[in-house]
Amino acid sequence: MAPSYRVPQIDLAALLSQPNPTIDIRVHTYENSTRNFLKALTSYKNRAIATISERRKHQALEKKKALERIQAVETETNQCKLREIELVAQLEREKEERKDAELSVAAFKRQHAALKDKISSVEADMEQYLVLRDNLRREKNKEQSTLSSFSSHISPEALLCERRLSYAIEGVEKDRLLVRFSRLDPTDPEKEASFVMDIATETVKVITSSPTLPSMPILVNALNETGDIYAFIRDVRAAYALLLDKTAT
Repeated sequence: MAPSYRVPQIDLAALLSQPNPTIDIRVHTYENSTRNFLKALTSYKNRAIATISERRKHQALEKKKALERIQAVETETNQCKLREIELVAQLEREKEERKDAELSVAAFKRQHAALKDKISSVEADMEQYLVLRDNLRREKNKEQSTLSSFSSHISPEALLCERRLSYAIEGVEKDRLLVRFSRLDPTDPEKEASFVMDIATETVKVITSSPTLPSMPILVNALNETGDIYAFIRDVRAAYALLLDKTAT
């Protein structure tokens, strides 16, 4: 704390009674006080300037930090915006993919339903085919039973004819007979010839023959005119034997 100075009391009467009256105004004390004041003022100014400089530095540093934080926030904000744009695009892609997937699922469901219907139709057709097969088997068994019954009544002459002409007759379909000839070629006993007759009507027809016999139509016409089945078989065998002999030579 700066020292305080009291103003001295002046005895004006005593002062004027002196031969050379003087008043000590204490200039030295004033000068010291003034120097101290100026020194204190200078120190205060320096401290104020230093404080202001420190505050400016601090404010500049805080401003720099604030700018850096602002830049960081702006950078993060821009990144967030980019991520938002990417997320929106990804959501749109996922939406399109989901739409495509739903369309694919719907198409697969339609295909599945169509396949189920087709399977049901095939199963129904299979059941019909099985029923038809069973009917055909029953008819074939019936025809075989009929043929067996007929064969039991065949005369010994007919059996002898089959053995001598080396042929066999069997039913293949309804009203159709397969006639097979063997031992046509002495050099090749395994070689056979055959034909299929349709006897559904009074007019006999030959459906197919193996090998093809050129004279078969003539022989069939003769059969339909005479009704002699044994002569027809004999003539067909002879024609096959001649055909195979020509083929061999």
